Amino acid sequence: MAGIVECDAACFKAEVLEADGPVLVDFHAAWCAPCRTQAPILEGLAGKLGGAARVVKVDVDRSPELADLFAVRSIPSLLIFKDGRITDRFTGLTAAPTIAAALVARLA
Repeated sequence: MAGIVECDAACFKAEVLEADGPVLVDFHAAWCAPCRTQAPILEGLAGKLGGAARVVKVDVDRSPELADLFAVRSIPSLLIFKDGRITDRFTGLTAAPTIAAALVARLA
């Protein structure tokens, strides 16, 4: 997955909370069918962002503490972080234009 970083609790602070610019975090699981449908949408976005924003994936089965910390109760859950804070949250399968618009708004 070019442009997408797999992350767990050990790298979350550096990859997300301390990142320059917006970061889209995809909370997902391998067994989740909507998550598998969301994956190519995020891969496409990561390619189009050209480094302006980052895309990070967190497997909720491997990092349940992160899911708990950010109150992820349903997956896929997409959270956009900027300056270490959540600015946007989408739950369920989300269309590329919706995600892109939120990310572009956070680039300013």
